[in-house]
Amino acid sequence: MTKTKTKKITLDAKGVYYKQFNETIREKVREGYTDFTLSNVNGQRYIGTALEGDLTFTVEGVPGQDMASFMRGPYIRVKANGQDGIGNTMDDGKVVVEGMVGDVAGYAMRGGRIYIKGDVGYRVGIHMKAYMDHQPIIVVGGKAGDFLGEYMAGGIILLLGMFSGKPDAPLSGRSLGTGMHGGVIYVRGEVPEHQLGPGLHSQPVDSDDLKAIKAIVKDYAKELDLNADEILSEGFTKIRPFSHRPYGNLYVPT
Repeated sequence: MTKTKTKKITLDAKGVYYKQFNETIREKVREGYTDFTLSNVNGQRYIGTALEGDLTFTVEGVPGQDMASFMRGPYIRVKANGQDGIGNTMDDGKVVVEGMVGDVAGYAMRGGRIYIKGDVGYRVGIHMKAYMDHQPIIVVGGKAGDFLGEYMAGGIILLLGMFSGKPDAPLSGRSLGTGMHGGVIYVRGEVPEHQLGPGLHSQPVDSDDLKAIKAIVKDYAKELDLNADEILSEGFTKIRPFSHRPYGNLYVPT
């Protein structure tokens, strides 16, 4: 069987408007290029949006908002920080960010994985949902802002709190999981009850949880050249909703 040769290309983003830059990427995809190095990236938006298939992107610099939105399959590695909206409604693929990330990463994400080494902003993982046989996963190596996992309907968020630039900040901000009605949030260590959104409860992980956590952590550690055993040396807490209709009684009293 003949193996298809990888076609590699480097595209320089310096001074290039985001629309033009994305048009060039798509043009090169149509020409058969599959392995991209994007150099001098400085805020160009929508990188990787709606692209499909076995494509690899190495982003040198800080990509702009909504990178990997609606993406189905590609692999993106960011060698710096990321802005807001990474993985917006992402269907499949993997995003690895070697720094920190802004707000609303993984909004309505339906599949694939987002691995972030550092801290994240507000409302990360909101409206995540499992879609058919897809299970979206977000791993945050640092700390998170308010409303992590807000209105989650499916998927997994793993919050480690280890690789943070905010030593004095709490592990997570206020109202973690507000409106959550599906999926699960795993936290390395514990989260004070007053930081949880209404209708949630925390409990120790069981053997099935630990098996899932170990598999995710091993992949995360491999991607970011970290020590999986060190990450797994601390206990984990599971956060889930009491009900799949957390606000049902507000409108239809029982």
